[in-house]
Amino acid sequence: MNKLSVIIVNYNTKKLTLQCIKSVIEEGYGILAEIIVVDNGSTDGSLAELVKLTKSIKLIKNEKNLGFAKANNQGIKIAKGKYILLLNSDTIVKKGTLQKLVHFAENKDDAGAVVPKLMNSDGSVQASVYNFPTLQRAVRQYWFGEKDLLDKYYPTDDTAVVIDMGVMAAFLITPSALKKIGLLNERYFMYYEDFDYCRELRKAGLKTYYLPTAEVIHHHGASGNNVKDTNEQWKRLIPGSIIYHGRFRHYLLNFIIWSGQKFRKK
Repeated sequence: MNKLSVIIVNYNTKKLTLQCIKSVIEEGYGILAEIIVVDNGSTDGSLAELVKLTKSIKLIKNEKNLGFAKANNQGIKIAKGKYILLLNSDTIVKKGTLQKLVHFAENKDDAGAVVPKLMNSDGSVQASVYNFPTLQRAVRQYWFGEKDLLDKYYPTDDTAVVIDMGVMAAFLITPSALKKIGLLNERYFMYYEDFDYCRELRKAGLKTYYLPTAEVIHHHGASGNNVKDTNEQWKRLIPGSIIYHGRFRHYLLNFIIWSGQKFRKK
C-alpha cells in the first residue's frame, strides 16, 4: 500500500490550486504516493490547466459543485494511500510537513486525525482549532463571561496536543479513522463536516492531534471568494449547524449567544 494520498478539491481557484499542487510535489520527498484533485464543476479555466498535469495528479471531473464533503469522498474512494491528507486549494505545504504528519500518526495508535499549524499569508499563526460547541460552554461564555470557550484559537504548546476539532484546511486521516469512521458525512454541503468528523472520532475512542511542528500556509477564505452571493455562505452554514446540533439545540444555542451578546454588559 502506498504511504500517502493528498486530496485537493478545486472550485474556481485555478491559480491557488496550481500553487498548492506545486507545493505538495516539491515537498514530497518520496513519501507522497499520489495527488488527487477533484474539480467541482469549475468555470474559470481550471480544468484545462489541471488536465495538463495528469502525469502528476489523478483528476476527477464533476459537472457541478457537489460540495466539500462529497468531493473529498470521491477522492478518498479511489485513494491508494494508507494515510489521507485533505488539503484546501488555498494552502501551501511547507517543507517537511508531510513527513512530520505521517511520522507522528504512525507512532500514535490512538490518532484518528492530525492537523498541522496553519499560518496566515503574512507568516503569523492562524487560529484553526475549536472546542466542541456545547450548550454549557455557550452559557458559560455568553451569559457568565468566561473567555474563549467557543472561539477559534490555536494551541501555544511546542509539542503535539490533543484537541476537540481542527479545521479541514489540512487534515490527515489515519487508517484507524478510515476503518472506524470512514467517509465524511455527505449531509453537509460545506461547513460543520469537520466538527462532525472529529466528534465521530471522539465517539470511536480516537483522538485529534494538533502538531505545531508541521506547518501549512493557509490563505484563509480565498477558496470561498468566488461565491458571488454574499449570503451564500450563511445559507450553507445554517443548515450545517442544524444537521450537526439538531434543530432544537441549534436554535437554543443561537438564542444563548444572541441574548448574551445583547443583554450582558461588556
